[in-house]
Amino acid sequence: MSIWKKLFTEERTDEVDYYQEGVDLLRVAKYHDALVSFRLALKQTPNDTAVLQQIAITHTRIGMTDEAAKTYRQVLERDSNAAGAHYGLAFLLLRSGQRQDAERHLRSFLELAPTGADAERHIEHARQTLSELEAGAAVDGEP
Repeated sequence: MSIWKKLFTEERTDEVDYYQEGVDLLRVAKYHDALVSFRLALKQTPNDTAVLQQIAITHTRIGMTDEAAKTYRQVLERDSNAAGAHYGLAFLLLRSGQRQDAERHLRSFLELAPTGADAERHIEHARQTLSELEAGAAVDGEP
């Protein structure tokens, strides 16, 4: 049951899974609604780096890249092994022309890379981008 249903119906029996609700809203490009849900999830579990990473992703999709970078850094302060935060921050740094910092985060991501089919496309993207950076080539997303 979503927060919106819970607010506007009389049925109030189950606790809302705000994290899952945020993921579902993010998937259908309802970014501002997703952000609300993730913030509510963060209230329930204030140190949850998975929630913070979803907030950073949502900020990126809304175009709030400074907030996204700040949030990824918060994740890395709490868990320096958070591969997703290294990945997301690397590409935000590239967009702002910070190649060396981006390379460092791409290397960290590749060292910590998760496994699985979904992860493989991110790993390949990181490898290709890092290779282009090391060769001194222009990279998509750079100014």
